[in-house]
Parts: sequence; structure tokens; C-alpha cells
Amino acid sequence: MKIGLVGLGRMGYALALNMRDHGVEVIATNRSPEKVDEIIAEGVHGVYTLKELVEAFGSERRVIWLMVPSGAAVDAMIEEVVPMLNPGDILIDGGNSYYKDTIRRHEGLKAKGIDYVDVGTSGGINGARNGACLMAGGERHAVAVIEPVLQSISIKDGYGYFGGPGSGHYVKMIHNGIEYGMMQAIGEGFDILKASEYDIDFTLASKVWSNGSIIEGLLMRLMHEAFKQDANLDEIAGIVDASGEADWTLQEAVRLKVSAPVITSSLFVRYKSKDDERFSEKAVAALRNQFGGHKVYKA
Repeated sequence: MKIGLVGLGRMGYALALNMRDHGVEVIATNRSPEKVDEIIAEGVHGVYTLKELVEAFGSERRVIWLMVPSGAAVDAMIEEVVPMLNPGDILIDGGNSYYKDTIRRHEGLKAKGIDYVDVGTSGGINGARNGACLMAGGERHAVAVIEPVLQSISIKDGYGYFGGPGSGHYVKMIHNGIEYGMMQAIGEGFDILKASEYDIDFTLASKVWSNGSIIEGLLMRLMHEAFKQDANLDEIAGIVDASGEADWTLQEAVRLKVSAPVITSSLFVRYKSKDDERFSEKAVAALRNQFGGHKVYKA
């Protein structure tokens, strides 16, 4: 199958290589030509404009996967590419878009005969490269066309189709809210260890907790990797950005009248981290950098 991939940031670049390894014919482009040069060096078909990307499909049905920042950038990209598409072509949004925006975009594109599929993508850069966790939403006939690709680039049991337009992004939104709470609990645990009378080796503690404990898992393993790089996180400022998904999760909790105190607290702590530093925020900042390459602020 042929996929046109727009956006070669950390996740998009890794996905392009993952698709290539699974026999997908990838045509990739990016706003900055340097990333296109890099992907060409990896053996992927790179082009420098959207027009070239669309034309590379010839008479085939176009399937174009957007990996661009949520919000206005997605709308701008859709506005630019849609005049080049034909009815029956498929657009995929693989970013962290707000599900209501996804529903709006789907309705607008449906009127033009273009299918719109939302794919929430998790697993960080390593997952995108070696086996992603994918949550798809959209009309079933459109998802069915791309499902073999989604299954091939996912880790075992890491792909699911969740229903109509917006459902994939909705499930990913709630996933990210849960992620906020789990990361905050890990950070607070190490904050307590640091404040105790014991001279705790954080690298050792995170290693032990990563092997056989009830709280073992990817986040704890990544915490261990962060401590191996900087044993006391001295080089990291305890400033943690909030990218928006937990805000949307809380809006849903309020709308549905569902109590979500842990996710709420974790989001508010991130807001507070902008003007007050604690070791727990250092830990969460280090974790986000480990799995997603998110920016860390130097102490």
C-alpha cells in the first residue's frame, strides 16, 4: 500500500521508518527540507511539496497521513491539500487533535467525498519506530482500507478500532489524562524518597521497581533510564509543560459529571510547576523527555 506522510517531526519520522520496514510505500514530506533530506537518506521516498506528494500517487487512491501539531496547523494543512484530492481519497490525522475538531473536520470533508480517519498514536518515539499503540476512529469502510497498515505498524494487541469519527482521538485523549496521573504519582513517590532520612539510590529504586513489582511498566523503566543519565536530576528544572489533552479530559469529566480528582490534581501541579520547583516535577519532566522527546528546561 502507498501512504503519503506529511510531517517528519519526532513521531512522524519514526512512523515513516516503521511503515517502510513493513512494506508500505511511503512518500514523505515536511515543511523544512532538511528533514526530507534525512528521510531520503534512510531510503524513503521524500518529496519537498504537497503537490509532489499528491502527484506521486498517479491514478491511485490517495491515502495521506498528517502528523502535524493539533489545532490550526491541521486545519491549514487540510485547506492546502484538499483542492488536490479526489472523492474517495483518505486523510488520516495521527496527531493529538481534540475529538470535537475531528468530528467537525470529518463532516466538512464528507461533503466533498473525502474520508477522514482519526488515529490516536501512543508509545512515544520508540513505539512509533518499533511498534506503536494506535486508536482508530472514523467510518468503518474508510478504516478498513488502511487497517492492514495500522495493524502492521502496531505492537501486538496494540491496535483497536473504536467507532465513528472522533472516537480514536477521544480514546487517546482519555489515555493522556490517565498518563498525567500515573506520571504524577511516580514523581511524588520519588519526591518522598528524596525527602526521607535515607540516602536512597534513585537509579536502584527505579530499577528494582521496574522488575516484578506491581508498579513496573514502561513509565517506570523510562524513569530508570532518566536516573541512569542524571542520578539526581540535577540538570533538569522542575518545569512541566501541559500540552492540552488533560485539559480536554477534564472538560469531559465535567460534562459527564465524572469525578476525576487524580487527573485534575496532576494537571494543576503542571500549572504550578511554572513558578515553583519540586523534585516530583523534575521526575515528570525527565519522564516526558524519555518517552516523547519533550522539551526539558535546564536547571
